[in-house]
Amino acid sequence: MLLPERKVVLAFMAHPDDVEFLCAGTMLRLGELGWELHIATAAPGDCGTMTESKWAISARRTREAEDAARLLGASYHCLDERDGFIVYDKPTLQKVYDLFRRVTPTLVFTHAPKDYMMDHEICSALARAASFLYGAPNCSEFPRHPQSQVPYLYYCDPVEAVDPFGHVVKPTTYVDISAYMDKKAEVLACHASQRDWLLAHHGVDEYVEGMRRHARFRGSEIGVEAAEAFIQHRGHAYPRTDLLTELFSGKSTVA
Repeated sequence: MLLPERKVVLAFMAHPDDVEFLCAGTMLRLGELGWELHIATAAPGDCGTMTESKWAISARRTREAEDAARLLGASYHCLDERDGFIVYDKPTLQKVYDLFRRVTPTLVFTHAPKDYMMDHEICSALARAASFLYGAPNCSEFPRHPQSQVPYLYYCDPVEAVDPFGHVVKPTTYVDISAYMDKKAEVLACHASQRDWLLAHHGVDEYVEGMRRHARFRGSEIGVEAAEAFIQHRGHAYPRTDLLTELFSGKSTVA
């Protein structure tokens, strides 16, 4: 397999802490291989509180996201949409095209197309749209990098590894993150504001331990201590070889 000459990964998610839950271990492993890391969120997390104003919580969550990205060795970007109002429309698409144009990723992570909340699903659709079109000269006023290409695109696990109808999602790809769990937990713990929010709104405690349980569950499926799981987008024009499996000797369930 011929690996991409340009090694730039963009994890494009809806809210701060999504990357840290879903693919931070894989990002850490990519960083060790010399990949340039970028994290972007559509919104700053302005509804992630029961007690603060939207401006105060946005500022706090943005700082937390920057701290987490710094620990990962990544750059952080925010499109400044609003929680619960992330939409698939022309202005938002333009923001995402411009982001992709500036970053020029050859590998993209995003949310599962079917997830427990619509912000995640819309963000997934935005990432899919931009990954396909960002290299077209006329889609953005930002200069086109000569190495622009349709990137490898992977969908992260939905929360609890189930779709909105309760069906367990079957991954195409696993990445062993056993040796990276402590660092992943440290990065996730940067998002201190979210433990209180999840407890108050979802009735969910054990913020970091919940992440560990999920990683152990996916790890048990391939016989390792902890793993992150993905489904690769293999539609027309997208690379169909499993880059993550090639890089990490993980497990792929699709030939």
